[in-house]
Amino acid sequence: MKLTAQQVYDKLINDDKILDLQGQIKFQFGDVDIIVKQKDVVGNIIQEWLQGWLDKRGIEYAPSENTQMPPDFFLNPDNKTADLLEVKAFNRNASPGFDIADFRMYEEEIINKPYMLNVDYLIFGYDMNDDGIVTIKDLWIKKVWEITRRMEDWSLNLQVKAGVVHKIRPGVWYSNKTKKYPMFECMEDFISAVEQAVWQNPKTRESSATWKNRFIKSYENFYGERLNIPRWYDIADKYLK
Repeated sequence: MKLTAQQVYDKLINDDKILDLQGQIKFQFGDVDIIVKQKDVVGNIIQEWLQGWLDKRGIEYAPSENTQMPPDFFLNPDNKTADLLEVKAFNRNASPGFDIADFRMYEEEIINKPYMLNVDYLIFGYDMNDDGIVTIKDLWIKKVWEITRRMEDWSLNLQVKAGVVHKIRPGVWYSNKTKKYPMFECMEDFISAVEQAVWQNPKTRESSATWKNRFIKSYENFYGERLNIPRWYDIADKYLK
C-alpha cells in the first residue's frame, strides 16, 4: 500500500504506539552475544529499523541511492518528486546532533530539484538507559524550515570550520522556552536565508547574484507558482530575539 509521510507518522503513533514501545540493540559475533549500550549507534539503527517496519507493514517505497542528500525513502516509487521521506534521530536528552545536508550540495539541489524543499523529516527523539533499553520519547514530522534557524553571524545555522561552510544544522524546534534564534516561519524566509548564506560563503559567493532568480524560475517551472522571496535584511531581525 502507498502512504504519505504524514500517514506513516500517524500509523507509527496511533497504530503501533511507538511511544510506548521498548527495544534493545543486540550484536552477535562468534559465540559472544552482547546488548549494545552506546547511544551514538542508535540513530543509524533506527533508520534501518524503519525500513524493516515499512517492509513488514507492506508499505511501498524506494530507497534513495544518494546517501549524501535527502530523502532516505521515496514513498511513491512511481513519482520520485513527491512523498519524499528523510529519517533523522537524536538523543532526546541532548540537542539535535544530526546534519540536515551539506550546504553546497543542498543550495544547488533545490535549484535543480525544487521539490526537494517538500521533503518530510521524520525525526525520532530517543533515549537509552544504562541497561541498553531504547525508547522513543518524541516523534515529529517536519519540513526543513520548521527545524532550521539562523545563527549569530550567518543567516543559517551552519557548521563552519576555518571560514569554510560544511553542513546545515538544525535548531531546537521543540522547546517552549523563548529562543534567541527562532525557527523559520515559512519556506520563503528559509529560502531568503539560504540565498544570504550563498552570498556569505566565499566558496559560493560568485553564484549569489543570480541564485535567487534561478531558484524562483525553477520553482515556477515545476509548480506553476512564482514565489515572493524577501530580502534577508528585511526579515533578519524577526529571527533574532
